[in-house]
Amino acid sequence: MGCQSCVIGEIYFEVKMEGQYNSKILERITSYLENHHSSIDQNNNTWKIKETVLKELFDFSKDMMDQRDIYFRIESEQNWKSFHEAEAIFEQQWIDDVIKNELITFFFQPIITAKKEIFAYEMLARFRDEEGKIVSPSNIFRAAKERGRLYALDRVCRLNAIKASRAVDEKVFINFIPTSIYSPEYCLKSTVNLANSLGLNPSKFVFEVVETEKVDDIDHLKSILTFYKEKGFQYALDDVGEGYSTINLLADLKPHYMKLDLKYVQGVAETVEKQRVAEKFLKKALEIGSIPLAEGIENKEDFEWLKDIGYQLFQGYYFGKPSPKPLKYV
Repeated sequence: MGCQSCVIGEIYFEVKMEGQYNSKILERITSYLENHHSSIDQNNNTWKIKETVLKELFDFSKDMMDQRDIYFRIESEQNWKSFHEAEAIFEQQWIDDVIKNELITFFFQPIITAKKEIFAYEMLARFRDEEGKIVSPSNIFRAAKERGRLYALDRVCRLNAIKASRAVDEKVFINFIPTSIYSPEYCLKSTVNLANSLGLNPSKFVFEVVETEKVDDIDHLKSILTFYKEKGFQYALDDVGEGYSTINLLADLKPHYMKLDLKYVQGVAETVEKQRVAEKFLKKALEIGSIPLAEGIENKEDFEWLKDIGYQLFQGYYFGKPSPKPLKYV
């Protein structure tokens, strides 16, 4: 994946033609595209083209070609897709404007100590479209993934979160997606430079791995976390549960904070199985020198139970919902 992935620019696609019918008219179509577009790179039955050309080819292929034998992929991606799926990418073009114009704001949710003192804030991105309407994060990330914009989205969120963090003196937890960082030295350089230029101490920031249990490339994750640590930042593992906390790799990752998945938090005061997981998680966190944090707390009973067995940090609606203005006390 090239450096252009971190910014919003023209998307290039690879398209390949197969099938007897398409082969018969391949030369004629190639000639047309080369005469009308200068950005055609052909290699046998495969083309490298811009999105504008892809749209034209897509419309043409509906009537003149057999779409079942045409495949495409965003340049440098591994998997080929059926050509009819290209229409979904065209429909998600709005995400480019969201990223390019940085239509992002941040809400703050408090993370508290056992004494109900504010220790930090998790910074949660909220998005709006060009008309100012709120767009759900799930739609944002789905559209970004569809168009190959996760790199650019993650970067703009990370940088804007650092800017917004100036509103508080406490630590801030900032989410990031490991798969959206292909080279820590390159992708995170702007993060380090921005924090330095704003005079912010790296120890203020805790970068939180989103969906820890879904990380497949542990070595890549370790390289990212090592980079953060070397630059003075801290990191947390999010949504850690029974499956992930039992593997020995946690000892290698050595996160500064481990967040117990809310599905083991909510109702823990009354559920023996959740208590077992919470206790096992706590033991593992303390064993590797990580601070245990319980997220998703919605009632006093769960908070008191987790506090009594030794959890140190807490987060959830019971203490405060995400807010555009950070709460100063709970």
